Amino acid sequence: MDTKIPPDVAKMLAAAATNHGLDVFDGRLRRSSSRFCLGVEHGDYNGTELFGVGTDRFIWLAYKPNNLGRIRLHSVNFAQEGVIDFEVGSSSDPLQVANSWSRFPLGVSHVLSKQGYRITGGFDGVLYGNIPGGGMSRSASLALNLILTFLEVSNLPEPDGMQVVDLAQAVENDYIGSPCGKLDQIMIYFARAGMGTHYRPAAGTVEHLPLADEVEDFRLVSLDTGTDRPGLEKSTYKIRRTECEQLVNLCQQPFGIHSLADVKDAKLYEQICTVFGKEHPNLIKRLKYIFEAQQRFDALLSAWRAGDVRTVGNVFRQDGIGLRDDYEISGPELETMCELARSVDGVLGERMLGGGDKGASGAIVLTQAIDELQSVVVREYPMRQPEPKEKFAMHVCNIVDGITCFEGLSRQV
Repeated sequence: MDTKIPPDVAKMLAAAATNHGLDVFDGRLRRSSSRFCLGVEHGDYNGTELFGVGTDRFIWLAYKPNNLGRIRLHSVNFAQEGVIDFEVGSSSDPLQVANSWSRFPLGVSHVLSKQGYRITGGFDGVLYGNIPGGGMSRSASLALNLILTFLEVSNLPEPDGMQVVDLAQAVENDYIGSPCGKLDQIMIYFARAGMGTHYRPAAGTVEHLPLADEVEDFRLVSLDTGTDRPGLEKSTYKIRRTECEQLVNLCQQPFGIHSLADVKDAKLYEQICTVFGKEHPNLIKRLKYIFEAQQRFDALLSAWRAGDVRTVGNVFRQDGIGLRDDYEISGPELETMCELARSVDGVLGERMLGGGDKGASGAIVLTQAIDELQSVVVREYPMRQPEPKEKFAMHVCNIVDGITCFEGLSRQV
């Protein structure tokens, strides 16, 4: 596992701090990962078990306490916004910052104060991220990183892990207005290098599952379509979540279910399909994806433990077909990437990632097939999807820890 700050990242952060008069030198640096969900995508708000890993596309935050009573932050990724500067403990009307990245630090300040955390420490900070937009949980990574930093500079103890997850979800739900579940936050906060994270919502437990020692050499690949995905509050994600809640409400009285995850028995599934299939065919299609994904879930975990990456890839592929055909959450650019990946021998599975519509697809790829996949994507994707041809990218990822802290930047960088 890499435990050093990459020199190019260090130089970038140092230059940004110097150019904007922010004193972060000899402070600390926190790195938060992206995530790659192996199952069940869109299962969190439906109550299913979850399984995924942290991946090595990161958000880096170099920070140092100041004596100014202010939070002063600059993002290299949003350089045009300059320095975000506000008083410790203050917030803003979220509508006033809806189109600015500042909604995240302001949202963290709002949520922590509202939930009783006495934030007293001001700090200077500079950020840089290389997480693709859409599919690998850039927003959750940023929220987690900021929450842990706000708490640290105020000398507050880090809460229990699930409490941190809840805080990060609240930033997005209550301040930003994004109706996200907890999948992203769980898969990043609890991620461990070389291991999968298994979350059981019924018990509220997290278990880390190592891969078997004997496993074919593979990589997780993000296929960034180059498209800009709207926030979840403006996307099909919100519609799907509402549809799933609608079906649960319909089924609660006659069948006694409280989430779509409760529908695990084939007989119960068929009964619900019989009762509501004609009147609500779209809702039944959403249930079909969740039901079938749950049927595959145990096979996914068993294959991971056994190092059977081909079965892991096949489950991933079948989930992708369900997300495309039954959950109807994918998009044309995402499916173009999937079709291209599927044509390459050695790609074991592929599907859209994350909230849907736009963003990135993912693939599980034998290492010897990486170069061929790269060649196919570079050659074919711009011809099939000419509009985003300048921005698409392929990221070959490793499995890493979700949250890592380093000694901060030196002035000699």
